[in-house]
Parts: sequence; C-alpha cells; structure tokens
Amino acid sequence: MEIKRSIISDLFKIKPIGEKVNIKGWVRTKRGNKQVAFIAINDGSTIKNMQVVVDIAKLGEETLKPVTTGACLTVTGQLVASQGGGQEIEIQCEELTVYGTADPQTYPLQKKGHTMEYLREIAHLRPRTNTFGAVFRLRHNMAIAIHKFFHERGFYYFHTPIITASDCEGAGQMFQVTTMNLADIKRDENGAVSYDDDFFGKQASLTVSGQLEAELAAMALGAVYTFGPTFRAENSNTPRHLAEFWMIEPEVAFNEIEDNMQLAEDFIKYCVQWALDNCYDDLKFLNDMFDKELIERLNSVIKVDFVRLTYTQGIEILEKAVKDGRKFEFPIYWGADLAAEHERYLVEEHFKRPVILTDYPKEIKSFYMKQNDDGKTVRAMDVLFPKIGEIIGGSQREEDYDKLLRRADEMHVPHKDIWWYLDTRRFGTAPHSGFGLGFERLMLFVTGMSNIRDVIPFPRTPRNAEF
Repeated sequence: MEIKRSIISDLFKIKPIGEKVNIKGWVRTKRGNKQVAFIAINDGSTIKNMQVVVDIAKLGEETLKPVTTGACLTVTGQLVASQGGGQEIEIQCEELTVYGTADPQTYPLQKKGHTMEYLREIAHLRPRTNTFGAVFRLRHNMAIAIHKFFHERGFYYFHTPIITASDCEGAGQMFQVTTMNLADIKRDENGAVSYDDDFFGKQASLTVSGQLEAELAAMALGAVYTFGPTFRAENSNTPRHLAEFWMIEPEVAFNEIEDNMQLAEDFIKYCVQWALDNCYDDLKFLNDMFDKELIERLNSVIKVDFVRLTYTQGIEILEKAVKDGRKFEFPIYWGADLAAEHERYLVEEHFKRPVILTDYPKEIKSFYMKQNDDGKTVRAMDVLFPKIGEIIGGSQREEDYDKLLRRADEMHVPHKDIWWYLDTRRFGTAPHSGFGLGFERLMLFVTGMSNIRDVIPFPRTPRNAEF
C-alpha cells in the first residue's frame, strides 16, 4: 500500500516516532561519507529542513548521484528521534526517487551566501531560499490576519475596480490602459489624443486606490474594506517604492477621527500579534539572520499605547530638536510635509513608541479630508512606525457637500470625474472615516527586511517587469 505524503511542518508538530512516512521536497544540502549520506529536504511548509539518513550500502551509490542541491525527491522511511544535534527527528530512508535533477554546474542556488540584488535577478528561484520561504509564508499569514480581523468585526470585503477613468488621484502618476494602436494615435483638431475609438471611449488607467469606491460602499453596508493591487507610475528607484503594490483600505460609516485612530491601532497590533503567534519559527530565522532587534521591536509595538499627537505639536518637538542641535536633511516649518527622518525621530527617539499624527495643514492633504473649524487643518491621521515612518495614512472624510465641492475646485479636481462621489454627499450623507495601509510597508515592518522589493514575489519597478 502506498504511503500518503506527509507535510514536513506536520511531522515536526505531531512527531509520529516509529511510523513509516513519505515526504516530497527539494534538496537543500547533502553531506556524508562512504557509508552514510545526510540529505536536508524542504517542502516549503516550514523553515525547518527534514534530515533524511541514507545507508549507502542499502540504496547504492548510483541512486544518490543525482541527489544534489536543488533536486526534487520523494522519500519513504521510518521517522525516528534524531541521533545527532540540530534536529529532533529524522527519517531513516528506505526508498528514494528523484523527480527532477538540478545540475550543480548551472543551478544558481548553491550552498553559499547570495546577495539580495542577485536573488532579485533570479526571482523565479528565490522562494526556494530560507529567507524568501520565510518572507512569503509571513506574507500569506498577514493576508489571513487582515481578512480575519475585519471579518470578526463585521466588515464586508468589497472589490473595487482595477481599471478606472477617475483621475482625481493624480493622473500624472497613473498607468494608462488602452487598446489603441500606439503606432497610429488618432488626434482631434486641437492635437489632443482622441479616445473615441478606444475600448472605454475615454482615457482609462490602472487604479492607485480603491478608497473612493470603498466610501460609496460604506454609505450602504456600514463597514467595508478593500484588499487588492494598486499601481503608481512614479519613476522612483528607492527601497520604499514599487510600481505595483497591495493596499488595504477600510471605510466606516459613522466613524469619526478618534474611532479611525483606534481602528488603525487595533488593526496593526492584531496583525503583529498574529505573526508572533503563528510564524515564530520564520520570525526567529529573520531575527537571527537579518535584524537582531526584530522580535523585540514587534513585541514593543503591541505592548504600548500609540501616542496621539497633532501635526502642530509634532512640528514644535522637531523645531526644539533642531534648536538643541539635531541635524535633519530636510527643513522643518509649519506647513512642511514631514520626511521619513522627521517621522522616525518622533517615533524612535522622542516618544520611543508608535505615533498617530493628526490635524495636518489642508494644503498638503487630499481634497476629500474633513476640514477642521480653524480653516487651516484637516482631520487627517498618519500612523508612524519605527524603521518605516508612515505605515498608515487616513482621515475623517468631508461629508458636507458644499465644503467638498469648494475644496475640489480649489484643488482643480474636475466635477465630471467625481459626480458619483459627490452624490453620496447629496443623498443621505453621514460622517465617515477610513485609512489605507500599504501591505508591503506592513511586510517590511513584520519581516525586518530593508528593501520593499524583497517582500513581494515579483517586484515591478522602473525598467523592471521580468517574470
């Protein structure tokens, strides 16, 4: 009778010592001598490799020749308590079949250190490394935690469009979607591109946010969230920017700014706690190999209350720091958009805990944010984190039709593009709030990785759309 395959992570959990088991996976290493071989096999389910002990006299040297790093095997044998150090259990091999070989001369992932830059060039193989196995298991777990958090609180997962004709988000940085023949573009009498024959009959782009559509849903379903890909054609090659990234955007009817801040704090603490509870082996690996303070930093975030601070108070603290001799690359003044160095100073040096900054000058924020009575600031909120700076951005939304219209005019947002959005303020308007969390920003924090290209499987960046 054929033995059903066991997942390696399950074997480490259950430890059915003495039973005959079958595993399938990829060879990480093979070592040994003339009598015995030790093969480390990984199937992707855990950071831990399963050690397979092979009696060479029993299986024959020829059987083991194609067993090299990267080869794929199926192994059947008895699970026993390990004799050597380094692992609790191992398999005494009885049968071994090679599914696929990996030529040691050409297989790129030999047993030596590789740079992150090199691994990006072979992104199709990098999930087979310990590092990226850990990162992508964590990515899955963070996605599960996000859905679980919102589902348990009565939110509805709402799918917003990926193709949009709305350019109120800043069309200069949007990818255009067209079926037109780019070698023969039709133009009108003014020389402007004519979209009459294009698929949608108008200019269309990939979305940079599902927020506006999520607001429409919140005004009917009460509490919704989006979780999907978004796109920004920003020609930026920094370790913090991607052209394609995932966003989580909750919108909640009847929530004011205080409720919004609490939701953001609860949400991010839930995700971090989930990682600690469900991915400890992977976190421990990343902690030991990349960022010795990772687990300590994750624990520190869930144990403290986030500071609530107005933008004006934040500027005062930063101005005092400058007066006391602290050097910043970018200038500090009321009305400035804070740089990551300013945000990190507040979080890492001044308060030593996450900060939620509120009430920003209206000039540096979007048209849809609720205006405060002072006429100068809006009810915006940014959650600032250690190592990252801004991880969440949100606000109470402007529910007053006339104020929203006025602000749209001031910021040159054409009414024809947002008539549907304005309608929610004309018919049964209500206070509501929401925020956006860049999924990859969360991943950077949870994994301790330093480059955003290393927390998404196939990064899309300027001049790079491989795989």
